Amino acid sequence: MTLRLPAPAKLNLFLHINGRRSDGYHELQTLFQFLDYGDELDFQLRPDGGISLSPAIAGVPDEDNLIVRAARLLAERSPTPVPGVRINLHKVLPMGGGLGGGSSDAATTLLALNHLWQLRLPLEELAQLGLSLGADVPVFVRGFAAFAEGVGEILTPATPPEDWFVVLKPACNINTGKIFSAQGLTRDTPRIKIAPAFEGDASRYRNDCEDVVCGLYPEVKKSLDWLSQFGPARLTGTGACIFGRFPTESAARNIWESKPSGITGFVAKGVNQSPLHSKLAELK
Repeated sequence: MTLRLPAPAKLNLFLHINGRRSDGYHELQTLFQFLDYGDELDFQLRPDGGISLSPAIAGVPDEDNLIVRAARLLAERSPTPVPGVRINLHKVLPMGGGLGGGSSDAATTLLALNHLWQLRLPLEELAQLGLSLGADVPVFVRGFAAFAEGVGEILTPATPPEDWFVVLKPACNINTGKIFSAQGLTRDTPRIKIAPAFEGDASRYRNDCEDVVCGLYPEVKKSLDWLSQFGPARLTGTGACIFGRFPTESAARNIWESKPSGITGFVAKGVNQSPLHSKLAELK
């Protein structure tokens, strides 16, 4: 039996950096929403106890791959030996895009194997395991749009409008560490209360990484300037992807069809429940 599950993209509808901790991590506030677009993963149990991933991701050895690490981490948590698993990745989300592709793949792996191995670990425990893999993994594990604080792991459910988005991927890959270590990065944005983050459109908020990213990567600024002609546009995460919000699919697709040549991307709908959790609910 092969179990196929989605690993959806996320957007940071805004991203405020409130301070820097003594351990080097940044305190932030952000609003996560999922998209009905993303990677897919196939899981097939194997009797020999091995964990394999195909196709291999160029330049990413297994010990650094979040999918393999998630599977091994969960196997170690099991009180009894578990079967092995073959994982096949259907990758569509760009690496270094700020869409959470690697974190989403890891979360899907945790939830899929918790189901296939019949471990019955609660979501809270899986989210804690996910946090050891990356700060964005818990929101994918929990599966609801959320206002996030701390390093991104303190989550409060949110219900932003489920609008349509044009997402552009400029032709560059952004190093997150380089952005967070940049001297010019804003690190003192005042904290906001949770309630205002839920008040409709988050267009009055910003992404504190945007100015630094645009200064270092002209391709991002070019895409941002172009999409901003049609309404508020913003960087997601540390980029490189840029998104604009539109009320209907037809409005989004009209903009998409006029995009400049040489820019990739997609049109997708914002959703407040992860497509992964909708699929898992069907299996129960």
